[in-house]
Amino acid sequence: MNSATNALLGEIEAYCRSSGIAESTFGKLVVNDGKLCTRLREGKNVTLDTADRIRTFIHEHQQPRATDAGDKAGKRVEGDDAMTDRNPNRTARAATRSNSANREAAASTRAPAQSESSSSSDDRPFRFYDNRQKYLAFVNTTNEKRKVAERAARELTHLKPTPPALRVFDAGMGDATVLTQLMRSMHRRFPITPFFIVAKEISLEDVRLSLEKLPDRFMEHPASVVVITNMYYAEAPWLRPGSVRSAAALNWREVALDGDTAAEYDEQLAALDPYLVDGWQVKSSERTGNPIYVRPSVLVIYRRDHSFLLDSVIPRPGQVDGNYDLALASQPWRARMSAEFKVKKVLAPLVESLAPAGRLLVVQSFGNDPALELVQKVWPDEEPFRVNRHELIRVLRDELGRDARNYNFVSGSDAKSLIRYEMHTLPSEVQQSIGTSTLFAAWNASVYVNQIEDERLEPAITAGEYLRHTADVLKKHEGLWFNDEAFVVSRKR
Repeated sequence: MNSATNALLGEIEAYCRSSGIAESTFGKLVVNDGKLCTRLREGKNVTLDTADRIRTFIHEHQQPRATDAGDKAGKRVEGDDAMTDRNPNRTARAATRSNSANREAAASTRAPAQSESSSSSDDRPFRFYDNRQKYLAFVNTTNEKRKVAERAARELTHLKPTPPALRVFDAGMGDATVLTQLMRSMHRRFPITPFFIVAKEISLEDVRLSLEKLPDRFMEHPASVVVITNMYYAEAPWLRPGSVRSAAALNWREVALDGDTAAEYDEQLAALDPYLVDGWQVKSSERTGNPIYVRPSVLVIYRRDHSFLLDSVIPRPGQVDGNYDLALASQPWRARMSAEFKVKKVLAPLVESLAPAGRLLVVQSFGNDPALELVQKVWPDEEPFRVNRHELIRVLRDELGRDARNYNFVSGSDAKSLIRYEMHTLPSEVQQSIGTSTLFAAWNASVYVNQIEDERLEPAITAGEYLRHTADVLKKHEGLWFNDEAFVVSRKR
């Protein structure tokens, strides 16, 4: 999305929040297009005449409270689930307030809604993580996923799986880059042990990307059962919805792959797209505006020629008891969320799902790196990573209460816990004249990791100093690198 389109979309969102109307209603009123905002977010442009008509309408119908939107740019709202991590494709596309007359329309367009009882303090800006372009640029210009997978592979040496399978839970599969790399390491260490892998992912786009990576894994390790679900963290480890109503609507699909080549498996998984489109629909929580599933869905995948061997591994509805040997939670939340939120929504359920001697590996951004230095040149008071691993462990102990004595908490020193990853650059790119593409990639990665919202980016980009600051940081550090931190919680035998 270019800056002009992004600025226009921001004005529309601010007006809709202040006036209390749905974006679809706004589009119909102004240009007779209920999907105007959806098209803008998808990168579509509008003519200058249309943009003028939109701005004229806003100006003529502006309410005084709408001018406060910029002051609220830093406010965030905690969600029903922690579907707010560094993967932007959590598929809700806007922040709107809906009333009873437009709830159905808002859900069908996947526009986040707010409760009718929400006060003005609940207004929030366009969510940073909804920008998939930033996410894809970050993923393809840094090696974070590989570094996280390598760190997760080190945990395999501590595992003592028991029959019938090695059990792994991925608390945020994303595009499955980390998971599939981890599966390679699992196969090397446990070549003949059956795998039972459950991956949580609410994003339809990422589920599609993940299925493209799985055929090779089923070829190398045929004794694998891979389960993908869109349920909440408190539900996904057990593949069991938390309410009777959701349980009654459970969408459970079992896919037995036929053939003996990766190409055949790829064709069969690609044919699942209609099921995914239906099963991975989302709507917006009226309480928070965050995306939640329309219907809880479970996709179970295995090779038919190994179904006899895997009979005791293949899950059945209502019969999954957790007991994971390894759980991985990599960037499962926004950094600015409170420690209490992160613990209650994510860490506590994952800890409870561990088997005896099972291990939970948590990875989150740490800062204290050139990327944060660059961000602080533009926003000097920016401190996005205020909840470190030590604080999370303290709050988790309190949340577990007496049960905390059943677990070991290993925060480690910075030397052992920090994971450094880098942006891909050629040595000549930072030692001599830095190209524009490198500058833009470095800036994008820095503001992405440090979670700077679009509303705050616009003034900085307009001022024009951000590229000079980016070049200064790249030359000073001969490149751009970032810090994550990791800690482990293990259940005692």
